[in-house]
Formats: sequence, structure tokens, C-alpha cells
Amino acid sequence: MRRKIFKNVSILVCVSVILSFLLIGAVNYSQFFGEMKKNTQDEAKYLQISLNQMGEKYLTREVGNASASRITLIDRDGEVLYDSMEDFGIMENHGDRPEVKDAFETGSGEATRMSATLGETTYYYALRLDNGQVVRLSHTVDSVFKTMMSSFTFIALIVIGMVILVMCAVGKFTKKLVEPINELDLENPLENDVYEELSPLLRRIHKQNIVIHNQMEELKTNHQEYLAITDNMKDGLIVTNRKVVLSMNKAAQKLYQVQAEECVGKVPYVISRQEELKKVWDEALAGNSAERMFEKGGRTYELLGNPVVIDGKTEGSVILILDVTEKEQAEKLRREFSANVSHELKTPLMSISGYAELIQNRMVKPEDISEFAGRIRSEAGRLTALVEDIIRLSQLDEMTDSKVNLEEVDLYSVTRDVCSCLDLQAKKRGINVSLRGEKAEILGVRQVIYEMIYNLCDNAIKYNRDNGRVSIQVQKDAAGIQWTISDTGIGIEQKDQERIFERFYRVDKSHSRETGGTGLGLSIVKHGAILHHARINMESKPGDGTTISLRF
Repeated sequence: MRRKIFKNVSILVCVSVILSFLLIGAVNYSQFFGEMKKNTQDEAKYLQISLNQMGEKYLTREVGNASASRITLIDRDGEVLYDSMEDFGIMENHGDRPEVKDAFETGSGEATRMSATLGETTYYYALRLDNGQVVRLSHTVDSVFKTMMSSFTFIALIVIGMVILVMCAVGKFTKKLVEPINELDLENPLENDVYEELSPLLRRIHKQNIVIHNQMEELKTNHQEYLAITDNMKDGLIVTNRKVVLSMNKAAQKLYQVQAEECVGKVPYVISRQEELKKVWDEALAGNSAERMFEKGGRTYELLGNPVVIDGKTEGSVILILDVTEKEQAEKLRREFSANVSHELKTPLMSISGYAELIQNRMVKPEDISEFAGRIRSEAGRLTALVEDIIRLSQLDEMTDSKVNLEEVDLYSVTRDVCSCLDLQAKKRGINVSLRGEKAEILGVRQVIYEMIYNLCDNAIKYNRDNGRVSIQVQKDAAGIQWTISDTGIGIEQKDQERIFERFYRVDKSHSRETGGTGLGLSIVKHGAILHHARINMESKPGDGTTISLRF
């Protein structure tokens, strides 16, 4: 802006000086030429009077030298009789000159002739004398162009001087003019006390600032929400364009043991040299969804890559890292459970089928039919118990806090009911069952609590020695309620204690089948504890019995 102002003003001043000089020169030349004509005419009239009175003898050399004009005397036939500057004897006839012809005809005549070669202008003025002769005076001056060209040096000096003055003046002027603009407070444009012409611009800047401020606040809020969501995700998230990583949440950083600052703005290979990650990224950039599995730190992860498509062109990718360890374990347990169910159901069904086939083919003595029927009934009862436990486990798997109706359940009362139910079974083997404690209510599902306590008490009796003991205690303390059962049974090996709550897991399979166990009792206890947010603790030594406690 300063350069433009300086340039334009400088050109304007130079052009103004030159035009002014040309106009002034033209006006002055016009005035000078007019004065010269008047002086020439006056001098011609004086000369006319003198010649009329004194005759041709008046024109002497001294008179010619005394006059600045050229004096020429012309006879009536056009012959030159006298000339103050040239030899009139060799001069050509002047009868055809316009000013001479006019003088012969009207008494006076004038003409102006220019010399293109000499750059001069000559003014001629002629008067007729009383004797019929014509006296002519001429005066030569430089032309306008030549006059001005003769002053070129003077003009150049004036222009240079003016340019220098203008440069200094314009420099200070533009600096003072631009200084308020350079010091504008664009954050608060309406508070600037500057030129009125800038007011519309400042108002627009103010409105634009408001729009930008609102957009920035919205972007900031969106960014904070994005960070809050992604950083609190338990799954890893990596967002990239076609070349570099744009963002990486905390879960992904923790998994690959890197910091966001180390990876953002760099190629994804900086995160990890993992082949699965590279393949997922490449496939996503190719416009395809990708899925890969990998294991790290003893856990199983699934990589899901999706392309980011803008206007039909893949501009980046979103990579999601899911921890599917529990899912894979659940799937594995489901497969094992299905296999175990098939196996467990197959055994009693085959027994029932075998006994029935023997009876059908009359391969059993009539007196033994009753025994075989009892075996069939026993296997059918075992099969029924197995199916009921499987159904109950499935129900527990589907139960959540939002899907069950909770009520106040007294653990002591439920335990007393269970003991009454198993009293006959305990007495058959001479096992003493004792219950100690007090009323202890929890919020739970009564039927599930009953089955948990029933299975624990039933196992304590089944896997106990004859004439053994079972001690049950219900007590409240500052930490909550603890339900404990101890027996004097066979005990459990340390290597089996971690798996005892798995479905269909039996420490002694032959003994379990003899006692009618399905291998699902402790699994029901485990799922019931999970439903009621209870902790299970077990202490056992082979031959010294087992103690199991539930902490609610």
C-alpha cells in the first residue's frame, strides 16, 4: 500500500509539473508572440510614416542595424529595392508573397511562416506607401517546441527536485497514513478510532470474528468430546489419512506401549511393525473392510479396519482394536460345554437304550427284569437331573441385574430349609450337620440362593466320610455377610481347585457318578455368586476336608 501510494503520487506530481510547464510555456509563448507582432506592426507604421515623408533615402544601413526586425522595400512590380539583412540585388521577386499581395491590394498584409528545418517562426507585416511601394518588416523567433526544448535541462532539474521533495513528503505522509491501519486491533475492530472509510470493513471483520469465534468454540467442544469418548474407550482406536496417523486413543497407546506424540503425524509403521496392522491399513486404504486376529500379552485381539471415503475417494482409514479374549474364551467354553453335554447325555441314554434292548430281545431273565427296570429308572433320573442343571445354568447365563426381580432373602432361613431337606440323606451316612449364626438378609433371587446353598450342602454330604461332620455358619460383620460351610470329606487337590467350578469338571469321575453328581453343581454356585456380586473362597486339603465361603 505504501509503495502504491508513493508510486502514484510521484507519477502524479511529475506529470503535473511537466503539464504545468508545457501549458505555462504555451501561454507565455502566445503572449510573447502577440507582443512581438504588435511591436513589429508599430515599427512598420513608424517606418511607413518616415518613408512617406523622407523617401527611399531614409533606409540607410544604420537604420537597418538599429532595428531588430528585417526591413524590406518592394517596388510596385515586386522587385526588392532594399533589404536590411541580405543583398537585395540578388533577391528574387517578392510580388507573389501573400503579405505583399495583400498590401498592394488593401494597404496592409501579414503572414506567418515556419521553418521545419530551423525550428523557427517568422512573422511578416507589410504596408503600402504613398508612392505605391511596399515596406515589409519581418521578425523571427524560435518555435514553441524549440523554445521548450531549450529549457529541457531546466525542466529536468525542476522535475528531479520536485521528485526528491515528493519522495520525502510522500514517505512521511504514507507512513503517517498507514500507521493507524498497521496498528489496528483486529480482535476488537470496533474499538479502533481510524478513518471513516474503514468503518464498513471493521464492522465486517467484527461480524467475521464472531462467526470464527463461534466456530472455534464448536470445534473445540467437538474435539474435547471426541477426545473424551475415544480416550475412555476400552477398545483401541487409530485414525489415519493416506499417509500418516491423525489420532490414537489411550487404549491403543497402552496396547502398543507408545505415546501419541511419537506416532501422530507419522506413518502407522511407527506404532508397530506388526504384520496384521500393516495388512489392515493397506486393505482399508484400498477401499475394503479388513479383519485380522492377533495375540499379545496372553490376550486375543481383533483388528477391524474400515476406509474413510470422501466424494467417492478413499482419504483415510479407521482402525478399531477389540479385546476379544473373553469372547474367545466364552466361545471355547461353549464348544466344550456342547461337547460335554453331548457326552454326559450320551452315557445315560446309551445305558437306558442298552437295558431296554436287552429286555426287548428277552435276554433278561424274568426275575431280573425288575432290577433292569430300576437301572433304567436310575439312569433316567440322572438324565433328568442333568437336563435340569443344564437348563438352570442357561437361565443363570441369561440373568442380569436388570432382568431379575430382587427381594430380601434371609441366608440363615434358607440354609435351615436346605438342611431340613438333606437331613434324611445325612442321617443315612451318619453325618452330623450343624448350623450356627444369625438372621442375615441380602438383596437377591431366593430360588438361586437356595440352589447355591443346596449344591454346596449336598456336595459336603456326598463327598464326606461316613459319620463325618458338616458345619455351616452365617455371620455378619463390618464388611458384609459371610456364609461358610466346612466338611470332613475327601478334600480336593491343589491342581483341581482352580477348575472345580468349571462345567462338568469332576475330581473323581467314578465317585461322582456313583453319588449321582452331574458335574454342574459348583458351576451353578459360581454363576449364582456372579449374579449376586459375591466372592467365593475355598480352602481344601486331600483327606482333611474342604471349606467354602461366600462373601456377600
